[in-house]
Amino acid sequence: MRDQRAQRVGDILTVNIAIDDEANISNTTARSRTGAEDADLTNILGYENNLGRLLPDAVSPSSLLSLGSTSSTSGTGSVARTESLTITIAAIITQVLPNGNLVIQGRQEVRVNFEVRELLVAGVVGPEDITATNTINHTQIAEARISYGGRGQLTDVQQPRYGQQVLDIFFPF
Repeated sequence: MRDQRAQRVGDILTVNIAIDDEANISNTTARSRTGAEDADLTNILGYENNLGRLLPDAVSPSSLLSLGSTSSTSGTGSVARTESLTITIAAIITQVLPNGNLVIQGRQEVRVNFEVRELLVAGVVGPEDITATNTINHTQIAEARISYGGRGQLTDVQQPRYGQQVLDIFFPF
């Protein structure tokens, strides 16, 4: 009797994905800067005496230019994220590497009404990690690329409208 575990290009194995991920990140930033520049233009190519004719109010060349700036920034940010995904997907062996490891790729698409959910998995597995029931856990996939997302009416409603996205680019504050 032949071993039923996937081992050749085209063979199918089952990938069990059970991701339970949580992250909490927070940070605070503060910055302050003050700058000042004063300059007098007592000699403007010989035209300093004509300033009274050009500008109706009395102008003194010694106090003609004064620049100053003050800026400050403070920010607080935080991320609180919890993700959980438990799903099973069939993957196909697409390549057998010279050392015997197997390159796998799987794609699952489910359409319900006007919403499409996609699950993609790809990576490299060792043949010894495949169980007798022809399954492998996602934690045993090297170079794992797991993508789960969707598109459709529900996803579209959760995104800002295109006009709002353009305004956010030009007016990010």
